[in-house]
Parts: sequence; C-alpha cells; structure tokens
Amino acid sequence: MSKQINVALIGNPNTGKTSVFNALTGLNQKVGNYPGITVEKKEGVCRLPRGIKAHIIDLPGTYSLNASSLDENVVIELLLNKNDKDFPDIAVVVTDVENLKRNLLLFTQIKDLEIPTLLVINMADRMRYKGISLDIDYLEAHLKTKIALISTRKNEGIDGLRELITNYKEVSTEPCLKTTDIDPAYFENLQKAFPNQLLYKLWLVITQDVNFGKTDRKEIDAVTSFKTKSKADLKRLQQKETIKRYQFINNVLKKGQTIDLSQAKDLRIKLDRILTHKVWGYVIFIAILLLIFQAIYDWSEVPMDFIDGVFASLSEWTKNVLPSGAFTDLIAEGIIPGLGGIVIFIPQIAFLFLFIAVLEESGYMSRVVFLMDKIMRRFGLSGKSVVPLISGTACAIPAVMATRNIESWKERLITILVTPFTTCSARLPVYLIIISLVIPKGKFLWLSYQALTLMLLYFLGFATAVLSAYILSKRLKIKSRSFFVVEMPNYKLPMIKNVAITVVEKTKSFVYGAGKIILAISIILWFLASYGPGDNFNNAEVIIKTEYASENLSEKDLQHKIASHKLEHSFIGIAGRLIEPSIRPLGYDWKIGIAIISSFAAREVFVGTLATIYSVGSDDEDTIKNRMAAEINPVRGGPLFTFASGISLLLFYAFAMQCMSTLAIVKKETNSWKWPVLQLAIMSSFAYLVALVAFQFLK
Repeated sequence: MSKQINVALIGNPNTGKTSVFNALTGLNQKVGNYPGITVEKKEGVCRLPRGIKAHIIDLPGTYSLNASSLDENVVIELLLNKNDKDFPDIAVVVTDVENLKRNLLLFTQIKDLEIPTLLVINMADRMRYKGISLDIDYLEAHLKTKIALISTRKNEGIDGLRELITNYKEVSTEPCLKTTDIDPAYFENLQKAFPNQLLYKLWLVITQDVNFGKTDRKEIDAVTSFKTKSKADLKRLQQKETIKRYQFINNVLKKGQTIDLSQAKDLRIKLDRILTHKVWGYVIFIAILLLIFQAIYDWSEVPMDFIDGVFASLSEWTKNVLPSGAFTDLIAEGIIPGLGGIVIFIPQIAFLFLFIAVLEESGYMSRVVFLMDKIMRRFGLSGKSVVPLISGTACAIPAVMATRNIESWKERLITILVTPFTTCSARLPVYLIIISLVIPKGKFLWLSYQALTLMLLYFLGFATAVLSAYILSKRLKIKSRSFFVVEMPNYKLPMIKNVAITVVEKTKSFVYGAGKIILAISIILWFLASYGPGDNFNNAEVIIKTEYASENLSEKDLQHKIASHKLEHSFIGIAGRLIEPSIRPLGYDWKIGIAIISSFAAREVFVGTLATIYSVGSDDEDTIKNRMAAEINPVRGGPLFTFASGISLLLFYAFAMQCMSTLAIVKKETNSWKWPVLQLAIMSSFAYLVALVAFQFLK
C-alpha cells in the first residue's frame, strides 16, 4: 500500500501557483468548497517517486499570514490546525522570479510555523530576458530550505520538484529569523503563559480572528499572568514584524540575487499605455468581446451539427433495436432528447470558457479591472466588481463567490445582488436556440445579425447590472469605505496546458452539474407527458380516428394528431394549461410555460425540457429548432415563435432569476434569506414586465 502525504501549495496571487498545481496533478483534480464556507477548494493527486502519493491542496492566493479576507483566513486556519485532515506534511511556497522580494515575506512567515517549507521559484525561463541571476546554494543556506527552480511554461524542473516533495523529511523546519526581537519582553511573557504552544501560532491567534487547537483569543485574553496589548499596539508590532522580515529578505537577496537592468527587455509599459488608454482601452476591450461572440457562433457550427445528428440517430436506433414499451419510450423520447438538448451546446460553452481562460492567463483581465474602476465607482462599485461581473458570463455561482476579494461590505453586497444579471453560460443554450429561430442569418458589415444579437444580450445584462448597482448604492444605507488596489501581472503567452485543463474541468463541471438535474427532470417530464388522467388521454386514438374519419390522413399525420392530443391531455399538458393565461400576454403557449417553470432548477434545462416535450409521441426526428419553428399559435394562427415572441423570451431570460443554485449561494454569502428572496422577487417581476412590454409593442 502506497503512502499518502498532504502537500499545501501556497503563494501570492499571480505567481503561477495554478500552473504548478496543473503540472503536478494534470486532470487528477477536483474543485469543491471548504466545509461550511464558500471558498473554493482545489485538490489533486500526484504520483511521486518510491510509490508515494501526494494529496495536493491549492490554497487561495494570499500575500501574507496577516489575513484581511475570508480566502486568507482559510490558509491561516489550515496551517494552524494540526488536527485538520488536510494539514500539510510539507508546505510548497510558489514564488515568481520577478517578484521574489515580495513573495518571500509569506515564505518567512510560514517558516516560523515550523512546517517543512519548500521554496519554488517559478518562471525561470524569464530570468535571462529580465537580466536576473540567482545563487541557489546561497539562497538555500540563508533561507534554510530546499529550492526548486522551475518553469511550468517549458515544463522544466517539475521532476526535481517531485523529488524534493518526496524527500520532505529532509527539509528544514528552522525559522529564517527571530521576529520576537520586535518586543522581547512581550513575547517572553506570552511564552511563559503558554509554554506548550508555538510562539508564532500564539501571535497569529492574538492579532487575527483565527483559532487553532483548543486555544483561541478569548482564552489568551483570560490568562491573568499575561498582559494583552491594545489593537493599536498590536498593529504597530505587526508593522515592526513586517519591516524586520523585509530587512532580512533584502540582506539575503543582496548576495543571492543579481539583476542587470541593462539586459531587461520589457514591452509591458508600451502595452499598458495602449490597453489601459482612456479611449483605446475601451475600444480594444469591445473589439475583443465582438470577436469572442462571433467565434462562438462560427467555430461551433460544425460540431453542433454533428452532435445533433448523433443524438437524433441514437434515439431512432434505440426505438428500432429495443423492444416496444414504456422503458424504450423513456430512453428514446425522454432521456436521450433531454441530454442531447444540453450536449449540443458544449461547443459554445467550451469556447466561452476558452476565451475567458486565455484573457486571465495572459494578464489582460487585470488591465480590464483597472480600466473599468473609474466607471464602476460612479455606480457604487469598485474595479474589483468587474471580475465577478465578467466571470458571471461563465457561471453566477463562482462569480458571486469571487466577490470575497472586495473589502467593502456594501460594494460586495451590491456586486452579489447584481451579478446574476450578467449573461451566464446556462443562458447561452436558451439564447442560441431562440436567436436561431427569430433572427435572420444576414450580416451587418462582417458580423452576423445573430452574433450581434448575442453580443447585445450580453451588454444588456451587464448594463442592467451596473444600473441596478447605482440604484442599490443610493438605497442601501450601509456605511462603508474602501480603496481600490489591483496588481498588474506581467503579460505572458497563455500556457496551452493551463487553458486546456481550465476548459475541460469547467465544461465538465457544467455538463455534469446540469446533467444530473436534466436527467431527473427529463424522466419526470417524460412521465408527466406520457401519462394522463381520464378518457381524453386513455382513449386518444379512438377520439382522433373518429374526429378525422372523414379525412384521408396518412398514417404519419394520424399518429402526429394522436400524439398532440395525448400531450395536450397529459399531466404536463394540464399543468401547462393552468399557467397559460398568465404567460399568454408574453406571447408564450403552455409548452413554453412548462419549460420556464422547470428551468428554475437550472436555466439550461429549458432546452432539454422542450426537447423532451416535442419528442414525446412522435417518430419524427427533426431537431428541436425545427419543431419549435413549426409550432402554430393557437389564438392568432401562424408561427408561435415570431420576432415579437422570440425577443420577449430572450428578454425574460436576460433578467429573470431562473437559478436555484445561485439563490442558495447568495444565501450563504450574505448569511441571510432576505437578499436572495428580494433578488428572486424583483428580478422575476422585472423580467415579466419587460417581456410583456416588448411583446405587446413588437407584435
């Protein structure tokens, strides 16, 4: 049986920590949340030499152990609690060769916790380009650790890193320096009061709201033999500690690191002047978004057609091969169309995640944050709010969680409340199928009308989020003030491996997460649409044959009439009829009503629901798009999906809070049901009103 060790990956943001994690684990990783809190937890498995298996935890990025956010608290509390199942056997601190001085502050703090700590210096391939040289032997001796000089971009040094992790018992646990010199008497008294506790752990507990073991801050304050300090005095001691650490780091780097500025070749300043320009910066950002939306349509057309054909053939093959009966109908008309209605949109979703990953990996996303700060401030937000709003185009759930980096509670709350307005990837399947139905295929200049419509929906969602934020900033009486600070990472070519892993993992997460809901709903919908009460359903065949006895209908047309009659009088048809009066003013029929209700579980279920409803009782394997295009308006006649009803439906989904998961995550982040309930009521009412006005005006 192989031995397993815990490895904690720790580091400042933008040091390439995720790249190291991907290099070690590949696709052997999973993403979840820490128990009881909504902080992302990334875990992976790495096979090491001599049969050792490493359980690797990629901890949230942190600049130091002086926590100022929920993310940083997670790092500290894990490192303080030896009883935690994830407590590391070795801490691997990832640093950036260009920002070594700043990164080493965190390293020296972790060393004081007497955990075996390995130093990884990443981006070694940039050393010659930046004129940097390192004396590794000198650095190892004075930092009292082993150093892995690596380049994840060129996959250099990774095997050496695995070897060092394997030999973690050889890594020194001795602190780099003696920080207690900042106030010897105070720390001496603290040690006397708690002789069995590590001094630096006690210091972290005193200065921050974290716990470890059975000791907490209240217990320390209650000890009569130990005189505590005021918050102001503790803050001054923290500042002294930081200064002392940087003095030590400066002295080490004087000999251990050499930088020849004459060799540095940097285009960063020139690029920043363009990409953060008060005019051209916005023009470039909009142009990039236009390219993304055009590519989502153009690049995905071929794989979508292929997937559509495969699922249609699979459904037909199932009917022909399996014996007739309810089970075969369930598979062919319930499960396969339901899943096919989601799988067909994997190309668009994958391309969306691809572009987002490239923008983040390249360093451009930080420039967008900086660029948008002045605009965001006018609407009661900060530049950091742009990250959740933009990442909301992938999914509102991680976007809401990303607001933890916003220090001001008011700005954070407002961002949480308005983020669901941004168009997430779950809305994408709805948009794409409705746009393809009601928007013509022509082009304006070099952009198709359909791509322009999709782009406008994204902008509409973003604009509504910003406008809502402005209203909330005026209405919410919460006193809060914050300062905008953002780090500008160096530009770099995105690593293909990192981008690929991001696309695969996030697309897989989207499909699997939606798939569970879709499969359950597809089965329920198939049952509700395949069975019904009373003679109208049970005697459908007799009723239809009698009604159309005088007409010479073909067998195919007759079966279609029977299927339509059964669907109308099934359980789902009855439910649809009940809600139809409330949605008819929006231009929808009872079938669309059923899809809207079921999509509250997850927006992407809308398409799967329609695929299931339109497939029941019919042998025709037309695509769902053609089925919807053939629907007749029962009141006015003509196509049900006109330009007016299509735009109405697009606007409804642009504004409605159609996602239980997002409501749940908002409740967790705000620790109250007040805000998600208000979100649901206001967004849904607004969506209904806008859709109503749009349809009545356009019809």
